[in-house]
Amino acid sequence: MMIDLALLPLYLTTVVALLLIPGPDMLLIASSSLSYGKKVGVYASFGNATSGLILTLLAAMGVSAVIAMNPMALEVLRVLGGAYLLKMGWDCMRSSAAEAPEIEQQNNLAKLLYRRAVVSNLLNPKALIFFVLFLPQFVSTQLTASSGEQMLALGLLLNVMGLVFNLLLVALVGTVGKPLLKNEKFRTYQNKFMGMIFFVLAIWLLASQVQNIS
Repeated sequence: MMIDLALLPLYLTTVVALLLIPGPDMLLIASSSLSYGKKVGVYASFGNATSGLILTLLAAMGVSAVIAMNPMALEVLRVLGGAYLLKMGWDCMRSSAAEAPEIEQQNNLAKLLYRRAVVSNLLNPKALIFFVLFLPQFVSTQLTASSGEQMLALGLLLNVMGLVFNLLLVALVGTVGKPLLKNEKFRTYQNKFMGMIFFVLAIWLLASQVQNIS
């Protein structure tokens, strides 16, 4: 057994509560779905899940804790993350008026948002600290599995629940926003809208204070 069944109900309840709190990931996925449709939102969701799996592995191996205890490393991550988001915002703002993308263009756009979701989350020091502080709270001394194995199992469960939640969000936002994608005026400014979202995320990250856990 990799997860203590006595702690599982509390863990699941906590994860659900955390997923319902609006954050940068939710904003990026929702805005991607609204601006470019469900397919792009799905790819952004899988990008977020991919970064979550990487952070889970780092946390299980203890690498995240080492980074999280280094103030300089956290600051570098914060600045790099903010700079990356600013660049993404600038690229979107520079784009010409959007036309309805062809199938090939949709595939390229979906892959681009996947990569952006992965990188933006990995460069967010708060995401790294979250895994370091959150998962160990549910590691049990009653199990024979090591703390690393338990954190891996807990992290995988968290990522599966997060992916399901995000896909439901994509379905909802994508359905509600579908008429917008047929609106000529919105299509003209959809890249600009996405650029503003990246700028908001950049300011959100750069203005935040990240504390190490030492």
